[in-house]
This record gives sequence, C-alpha cells and structure tokens, in this order.
Amino acid sequence: MNSAKRREMFTCLQASNPHPTTELEYQSPFELLIAVILSAQATDKSVNQATRKLFPRANTPQGILALGETGLLEYIKSIGLYKSKARNILATCQLLIEKSAGEVPRTREALEALPGVGRKTANVILNTAFGEPTIAVDTHIFRVANRTGLARGKNVLEVELKLLKVVPGEFKHDAHHWLILHGRYVCKARKPECTKCIIQHLCEFKEKTI
Repeated sequence: MNSAKRREMFTCLQASNPHPTTELEYQSPFELLIAVILSAQATDKSVNQATRKLFPRANTPQGILALGETGLLEYIKSIGLYKSKARNILATCQLLIEKSAGEVPRTREALEALPGVGRKTANVILNTAFGEPTIAVDTHIFRVANRTGLARGKNVLEVELKLLKVVPGEFKHDAHHWLILHGRYVCKARKPECTKCIIQHLCEFKEKTI
C-alpha cells in the first residue's frame, strides 16, 4: 500500500470517528492500567462489568492492596485468568507504592517492569493516558494491518514498528483506536463485513466479501 492510500484510509477513519478512544471505562491512569491488565484475553465488556463494581470500592494502589487477594478475586472472578491477574495486580500495586509514590509511571521501561504489563499494555497506557503517539498492536490491529496491506508483518512487533513508520504523523495518536475498533466491528476475523467497510475501496485484501 502506498503512502497516498494510507493517508486516505486514515482520513476516512477520522471522518467517521473524529475522537476515538478505548471502550474500557476509567477515570484515572491507574484505573486504566488495572483495566488493561484485566483485558488480556477478555472482552472490554466483561472488564467494564467488573470494574464498575471494583473502582467505586478501590481505585488506588493502596485501596486494591487493602482488599487483599481474596477480596480482589470477588470483583474480578468473572474475567478469564482472574487468579493470575489478581496476583499481578497486587504485585503491581505494591511496586507502584514503592517505586513511584503510587503514581503510574510515564516511561515504557518503568511500565514494562510492572507485573502483568507487557509492551502492548505499556503502549495503551502511554497513548491513552498520557497522549503519546504509540500504537498498541493486538490481534485486531495485527489482522487489519496485514489484511488491508496497511502494514504487513509476521508478528505484532513487526507490525507495530511498521505502523509507526508509515502512519502519517497527524493520525498516529488515534491510529490504535481506529484500527482496533475497525477490526472489532467491521474487519472481523472469521468473516469481514466488507459491504459495511468505509475503507474497502482502499483495502488490498483479495478475498473481500462483496
């Protein structure tokens, strides 16, 4: 895909959704951090259902630690991998208190040092909480980038680095949200809904469902 088509693609996505954001519900960088940790291999809907009950009760590292593992599990037991996520969240809360006075760090290195936080989660926090022009590549974005020809790569890191290189600067901050929403609701894994796609005329996928 050439640069002109990439620019037109993001122009179309921007026109359709000028101010995209995550579907996870949060009110602070810490709440977003916890929500993103919980969202691994889980839907945003299931995470929101849990955090709507959890955050009014505990939405700081100190508050989460006060719940203890048993207390935290009661709020998140409906989410996949909840036991390991609970342990990671408690360990992360402890580190935040010890290393950064309870505040969520603003660097990739410090974020990735937290239990349960990998490169994708760090990118989400840097982008959504702190406004950095990062692009977190999940399964949806990996699929859309490869399928459309926007940024093909063999793994998520390859796709991320290529997107950072080819996405025009003015679209880079919101690119993550546009692509994940497009993959979630239109360019679906099993059967892309090409007839509903606002960028299908730019897409280089050879097996369009139109």
